[in-house]
Amino acid sequence: MKLSIVIVSYNVKYFIEQCLRSVQSAINGIDAEVIVVDNASSDGSNEYIPPRFPNVKWIACKDNGGFSHGNNVGFSHASGEYLLMLNPDTIVTREAIHRSIEFMDAHPDSGAVGVKMINKDGTFAMESRRGIVTPWVSLCKATGLCRRYPESRLFGHYYMSYLDKEQVNEIEMVSGACMFIRKSILDKIGFLDEDFFMYWEDSDLSYRILRSGHKNYYLPYSIFHYKGESSIKSKLRYRYWLYSSLQIFFRKHFPVYHILSYLPLKFVVAFLKMRIHYANPLFHGKDWENWVEPPKRFIVIGSEKALGEIKEILKANNQTEQHLYITANEESLPQGHLTVDNSKETYNYILYDSESYSYDSMIALLQQTPGNTLRLATYSTETKVLITDDGTVYIAK
Repeated sequence: MKLSIVIVSYNVKYFIEQCLRSVQSAINGIDAEVIVVDNASSDGSNEYIPPRFPNVKWIACKDNGGFSHGNNVGFSHASGEYLLMLNPDTIVTREAIHRSIEFMDAHPDSGAVGVKMINKDGTFAMESRRGIVTPWVSLCKATGLCRRYPESRLFGHYYMSYLDKEQVNEIEMVSGACMFIRKSILDKIGFLDEDFFMYWEDSDLSYRILRSGHKNYYLPYSIFHYKGESSIKSKLRYRYWLYSSLQIFFRKHFPVYHILSYLPLKFVVAFLKMRIHYANPLFHGKDWENWVEPPKRFIVIGSEKALGEIKEILKANNQTEQHLYITANEESLPQGHLTVDNSKETYNYILYDSESYSYDSMIALLQQTPGNTLRLATYSTETKVLITDDGTVYIAK
C-alpha cells in the first residue's frame, strides 16, 4: 500500500465528515487507506461517521490520551509506505496529496514533507514551515520580531519566512496538521512522543527525523486549515499547552536551553493557568471564553437546490442579514466569487455549495483574494450541513 492517512478526531464530527469527503476525492487513483482514531468524543461522532464512510477504518478510544497517543494508535494500524498525519479541521486537495507522494518517491532523502496551508481568509498560514526553536527564536516569536521582519534570517527563523512560499524548500520543522512521513523512518526512530499531550509533538518528530540523517521539505501545494477547531478554542489555553510542551521539547533535546528558559517558561505557564482558572472567571464571569459574533453576511454560490436549502437554514437560525445568492457551478462560473464586486457591501463569507464547486476549486479561488473580508464557508446538499470558519455549524431541520 502506498499511503496511510491517519486522522485523530475529538468532538468535531461535522468537520471530520467534510475532511473525509475531501480526502476521498483527493486520493482517487492512489492505493491508500484512511484511519480515524476518535479520542473519546462525546458529540456522537462514533455513531455518526462510520456508517457514512464504511471504507474508513474507525478506531474508538475509551479515553482521550492526547494527540500523540491517538496518532500512535493509528500508526500502529497503518500499512502504507508513507503516512499522512492529518488534522480533522482541514480540507485537502488532489494536487497536495499526489504531488507530495511523487516528490517523496523522487527524493529518497526526504523524511517528512509539509505543504502550503491556507487560512480562512485565503492568506498563507505561516506555520506551514518552521525552524528549530532556540531561546532566541522563541524570543523573536514572543516579541513579534519574526512577523515584523519576516525577510530577516536573524529574526524570521521561527517561520522560516525568508524562504519563497511558492518554491520547494528544505525546512526544519513540519506542521503536524498535514505531515507526510516515510514509514520506514518512523519504524526506525519511533512514533510520536506521548509526553507531548498537545503541541510540539510534530517539532519533536521533525527534529528526530533530521537527526536520523534525512531531510524535511516544504512543498507549495495547497490545503485549507480551519486552525483550532480540533483543539481548545481559548487563546489562553492554547498558550498554556504550547509553553508547557515547549518545556518538554527543550528538556528532551536542548538541556542547556531548558536550564536557561526553565524559570521564564514556568512563570508564563503559571500565569496563564492562574488567568484561566481564577482571574478571568472572577472578573469576567463563568462565560468569559464566549464572545459576541458579528453578523454573518454570505455570498452564496451553488445550485438552485443548494441555494433553496441554505435560505431555509439561515432563516431557521435567525441569520436575517442581507445575503447574495448566485445560481452557478464550476463550469458556468469558473471564477466564482471573483466575479462579485464586494467593495460596496460588507459580506464576510463566501459560501460554496460543494456539489457545484470542488474543494480544490474553492481553495484555489480563495487564494486569489487573500486578506480581504471574505472567509470560506461550505455547504453540502448531501449532508445538509453548513460549516463556517469559526466553528459554527448549521444543520437543515
